Amino acid sequence: MKLETERLVLKEINEAHTEDILRIRSNEITNQYVKRRSPKTNYDALEFILHIKKETQDKKVAFWGISYKDSWNLIGTICLWNFSQDKKTAEIGYELLPDYHKKGIMSEALSAVVEYGFNKLELQEIIAITNRFNENSKKLLLKHHFILEEGKKDEHNPDSVIFSLNRD
Repeated sequence: MKLETERLVLKEINEAHTEDILRIRSNEITNQYVKRRSPKTNYDALEFILHIKKETQDKKVAFWGISYKDSWNLIGTICLWNFSQDKKTAEIGYELLPDYHKKGIMSEALSAVVEYGFNKLELQEIIAITNRFNENSKKLLLKHHFILEEGKKDEHNPDSVIFSLNRD
């Protein structure tokens, strides 16, 4: 389920991406707004990759590594996950190494994944939950016509805000 954009390839991750996944998911700047157990070793990153591969096979997640077309290394990830029971709604998640911020990369990847979600998976709604202090993420979502859901709260994290994008 590889996706291509003008500059990028969004591809399935595998064991050969262990060091890239470690670099992305353990980056302090990337993690400043994310609550998760970050990998500390290659083994931790490999465990994550194997988990994602299983979740992808079981159709519980659609997960891509982001790289430039002329490079094999991953610079970020993007996924659709947390699908509703009826498979009409999913949550989008993304992360990008800081060296690649403000270059339109995540905007390009987000467009491709939203299109895939609506046209291939036939989702009706895509949800994005981000930290209320993460200005870059909020700007990205608004640029792509996601709407801030003022009344909705994330019960797991009071610092989060919820955005949604409907198919129509």
